[in-house]
Amino acid sequence: MSWCFVRAARGAKPFAAAAVLVAMCAALLAGCGGGSGGGDGAGGGTTPAVAETKGAVAALGEKIFNDRSLSASGQMSCASCHDPATGHASPFFTSVAFGGPRLDQPGTRMPPSLRYLRFNTPFFFDEEGTPTGGFDWDGRAATLADQARAPFLSANEMANADVADVIAKVAAAAYAAQFKALFGADIFADPHAAFDRVLFALERYQRESEEFAPFTSKFDHVTAGKAAFSAQEARGLVLFNRADKGNCAACHPSTQPPNAPGALFTDFTFDSLGVPRNMGIAANADASYFDMGLCGPGRADLAGRGDLCGAFRVPSLRNVGLRHRFFHNGQFDSLEQVVRFYVQRDTDPQAWYPVDPATGRPDVYNDLPAQHRSNVNVTEAPYDRKDGEQPYLDEGEIQDLVAFLKTLSDGYAP
Repeated sequence: MSWCFVRAARGAKPFAAAAVLVAMCAALLAGCGGGSGGGDGAGGGTTPAVAETKGAVAALGEKIFNDRSLSASGQMSCASCHDPATGHASPFFTSVAFGGPRLDQPGTRMPPSLRYLRFNTPFFFDEEGTPTGGFDWDGRAATLADQARAPFLSANEMANADVADVIAKVAAAAYAAQFKALFGADIFADPHAAFDRVLFALERYQRESEEFAPFTSKFDHVTAGKAAFSAQEARGLVLFNRADKGNCAACHPSTQPPNAPGALFTDFTFDSLGVPRNMGIAANADASYFDMGLCGPGRADLAGRGDLCGAFRVPSLRNVGLRHRFFHNGQFDSLEQVVRFYVQRDTDPQAWYPVDPATGRPDVYNDLPAQHRSNVNVTEAPYDRKDGEQPYLDEGEIQDLVAFLKTLSDGYAP
C-alpha cells in the first residue's frame, strides 16, 4: 500500500474541519459577522499583534537576507526570489528564477514561499508511513538554516564559487563589524564557521520577525470576529472544507494546529498531483529529465523509494492570492487555472495534457516517467473521477472557492 493510499484513509481530519467551518459559515451568512469566531474557530480566533521583537542576530539576518552583494551578479539577494510583496514567494511572472553571474541561468523549480515555515519540522515519516515536514519542495533541508545554504552556491542562483567566496563578501559588507561583534573578532578567519553563522542569522530572522508569520489576512480578522466574509467568500469556505466538493482541507487544514496561533493551511505532507510538464523550464527540453520531488534528482537519500516519485511538499495556501505562478514547476499562472486543474484533471484530461502520438490519447501525468505515474493521487476527491464524468465543482463554485482563497492574503485592512 503506497503512502498516498494510507493518507486517503485518514477518516476524521477533513470532516472535522468541515464541520467546524460549515457551522461558522452558516452563522456568517445569517448575519453574525462579529463575535462568532471563538478560540476553536478556523483560525484560532486570533489576529496577532505585529510588534517586532527581533534580537540582534535576527536583525543581522535581515540585512543578510536583503544584501544583493552576496551574489556573483551583485544583483540577487534572498529577497529577490522571496519577495515580501508576494508573501515571501517568487515575484517573477516566469515559471522559474534566473540566476548566475549574468542572471541568465534558469532554475528548475519555482521559488517557494518562506511564510509560516517556522511552524514546520524536519522531514520524517509519520506512524502511517506518510512523508511529512522538511524544507524545500522535496523536504531535503532539515531546518530553515539548512534551506538557506544551497542558494548561495547554486550555479543558477546566487552562484558563489564556494563558501570562502560568500564570506569574503560578508566581510566586505557594511554590517561586517556587527557580524564580528556577535560571533567573534576572528570569525572570518574560518569561512565555514562564518557561513554557518550566516545561515543561523537567516534562520533567526525568519523565526523572530513577524513579517514571516503575521496572521493578518481577512480570514484571520473574520475568525477574530473583526470582519465578515462576503456571501461568495463564505460559500467558497464551505466548498474548501466539504469532503464531497473541493476537499482542500484534506491537505490544507483550515483549523488551528497546536503549535501555531492560527490555521496554517498546510499539513506539511507530500502529494503526487500529476501536474503537467512545463516546457517553459529549460531542463525539460531533455526528454529524459524528470523532477520527481522526493525521489530526486535534488534529493538523493530517497532515490530507491520509487513509490514516492512525483511527490512534492504541500505548501501553505496563505498568500496564494498574491502569487504569479503555481505548483513546484510554475505550470499555471492563475488561481482559477489551478482549481480547474484540480477538479478537471481526470474528467477532461485533454484540456491539460498533450496528445500521445502513439495512442492518440492525452499523455496524462506526463511530467513523470511511465513507471511512476501510478503514484499520482487518484483516490481522494476531487481526483477520483474518470474521463467524461462530472467534476466536483462547476464554474460558479470554482469562482467561489477562488474568492475564499484570496481572503488568505496577509495585510488585510477592514
